[in-house]
Amino acid sequence: MKRITGGGVARWVLALMLGCTTAAQAETIKIGVAGPLSGPQAAFGEQFWRGAEQAAKDINAQGGIQGASIELVRGDDACEPKQAVAVANRLVDFDHVAAVVGHFCSSSTIPAFEVYAEAGILSMTPASTNPMVTERGLPTVFRTCGRDDQQGVVGAEFVVKQLKAQRIAVLHDKDTYGQGLADSMKAHLTTLGLKEVLYEGLTRGEKDFNALVTKLRAVKADAVYFGGLHSEAGPLVRQMREQGLQIPLISGDGIMSETFVTSAGGPKFVAGVFMTFGADPRKIAAGKELVERFRKAGYEPEGYTLYSYATVQSIAQAMRATQSREGAKLAAWLKSNAVDTVMGSKSWNAKGDLKVSDYVMYRWTATGQYEEVQ
Repeated sequence: MKRITGGGVARWVLALMLGCTTAAQAETIKIGVAGPLSGPQAAFGEQFWRGAEQAAKDINAQGGIQGASIELVRGDDACEPKQAVAVANRLVDFDHVAAVVGHFCSSSTIPAFEVYAEAGILSMTPASTNPMVTERGLPTVFRTCGRDDQQGVVGAEFVVKQLKAQRIAVLHDKDTYGQGLADSMKAHLTTLGLKEVLYEGLTRGEKDFNALVTKLRAVKADAVYFGGLHSEAGPLVRQMREQGLQIPLISGDGIMSETFVTSAGGPKFVAGVFMTFGADPRKIAAGKELVERFRKAGYEPEGYTLYSYATVQSIAQAMRATQSREGAKLAAWLKSNAVDTVMGSKSWNAKGDLKVSDYVMYRWTATGQYEEVQ
């Protein structure tokens, strides 16, 4: 029998430990969760993380993916495009993720997805609605939400046909998402035979909109459509109300968070504000049990929470079906097969867009809650 020296034993133990570590790593599938985990839009990043975290826990409790556990990796882009690219490169080069859930702001998602696509990694956003996310021919890019050229149409139809507005001001925050949404709404107004009385951009982070409210009065607007996020929509509607301008404000899914109420200064300022968003996922039968679990744990799964959960489910089902983590194989399977999620069955077209989008209109109430307009 060959004698092993003390140094040999040490090396043998080290090799054994490294081998165990490698084996453990092989049994882990890293999935990035990227979005605004800090900054003004952190409420949406929290929704992303809550949904993805619960999905990973549930999938792992059921045996994972072919025995491998999901490990989530945070990527905080703060809704800043340059930071999003840095996050994407870190997730690819350092964390070696197999797929990505995110990002949130379209201005961050568009450049970050180029990084993932070049690396051949599947990326799926639960929230970015700008058409350019999926219009660039990137084969491994998907979303589990609709597009601005869909919700902009719903917004325009509602403003004209339901609110009967004739003098509509169209505002945006100059960002990829906000301006894209406003432009989509504006374009559909034209098909309905109307032209906006004011089209103007404001600046992200701006809080004083008194001069803008004066302009709204001057053009005698009877409705305001805003493309942007709650951080600007809140102060805008508050200052409108404080100056006695009680006309409706209509926006998109960028104000789909109770943080909108806080940014507006309280429930009394948001009453009567309208917004487009998908049919409330909390009311879908497939997710009923999950919603109840969230609520029992003291968390209301609003906004994009279930979208994020469904995104992780979709990625996991593709990995199980293909027995692969290669982005090209996962993408090909997703474009040919429907998946079952807590938001019902989902399927995608060749671009990576959902085949069916279900935008509806919501109203914020005087209690600071939102409800679907019937």
